[in-house]
Amino acid sequence: MSVWDDLVGQEPVVAELSSAAEGTGGGLAHAWLFTGPPGAGRSVAARAFAAALQCEETPRGCGHCASCHQVLRGTHADVEVVRPAGLSYGVRETRALVLRAASSPSMGRWQVVLFEDADRATEAAANALLKAIEEPPARTVWLLCTPSPDDLLVTIRSRCRLVTLRTPPIDAVVDVLVLRDGVDRDTAEVVARAAQGHISRARRLATDPEAWRRREAVMAVPRRLTSVGPAVTAADALVKAAEAEAKTQAEELNETETSTLRQALGESAKGRMPRGTAGALKDLEDRQKSRATRVKRDALDRTLLDLASYYRDVLTLQLGAGGDLVNTDLGPELRTAAASGRPEDTLRRLDAIMACRERLDVNVNPLLAVEALTLALRTG
Repeated sequence: MSVWDDLVGQEPVVAELSSAAEGTGGGLAHAWLFTGPPGAGRSVAARAFAAALQCEETPRGCGHCASCHQVLRGTHADVEVVRPAGLSYGVRETRALVLRAASSPSMGRWQVVLFEDADRATEAAANALLKAIEEPPARTVWLLCTPSPDDLLVTIRSRCRLVTLRTPPIDAVVDVLVLRDGVDRDTAEVVARAAQGHISRARRLATDPEAWRRREAVMAVPRRLTSVGPAVTAADALVKAAEAEAKTQAEELNETETSTLRQALGESAKGRMPRGTAGALKDLEDRQKSRATRVKRDALDRTLLDLASYYRDVLTLQLGAGGDLVNTDLGPELRTAAASGRPEDTLRRLDAIMACRERLDVNVNPLLAVEALTLALRTG
């Protein structure tokens, strides 16, 4: 076992990061930028690298020493993990983070700041972050995660060593589900394609019947758009499916974070907390509530991407492109839809989905945006 085990299909990245952690990669950069599509494992790679930097053994990233365990569990004193709670990350929080990053390591080799979703930093926050990255303390390492390098200021990008992750190959995802999670291979192949290489989503689809039912409800939308009434009803179903997924995800995150914090604060075997810890628990609860809006928006965006995969498959069949279908479980339905429509109409439907995503990104009411989408999908 090592800290790199969860980086599926990312062998070049593992080699690069391992080399850097061991000091054989030509010197350690003080700022790293992890990029890649959803499901590629940006934060997983960054956390594994943080563990390797703090590892007490050689080679770095052993996965069994105390430091590796602490980093992977989120309890290492010298690894600060930043997850923007709301839709953005402000300058006040960034300045506090910069001050924290300037301190010397208390127990590890480095002071590591792992900033997930760094693209959520406001312009003022990004400028404050730039100053810290331009002149970092000698023992501080910044690990920033964004979907694309273009999501950050060019001045920040230019000062970071870029780590680009790719969508894991379907075969690699299938192997993980079969060997680690005990999923039968036929099911693993279906969910790996349906999740488009997103490992955690594939695992959820394979092991959580409710998650699969929510996806089935989303993929049933195209055949329900027979008139205006059903189209409006389908929009409501899409939004509710996203909200249900977001609720499940938020509850899991909240439970893990709360449990970890209670243990760190010294919870007794009987569940009693020491005096003076109520404030820390209340702060965590407030952050979790603030995160709820972002989680809902992200879940709805994934729902729209699932819907886009349906029309992508239809277009693939219409054009005779020969590529593998994403939704292999819907093969007969997709072929019927492809035979009864035109590629131009399918392209317009895909454009409508992308337009809906853009509207949601600028805070248009979700239900209104999705209603406009389903009406557009009905007419083509």
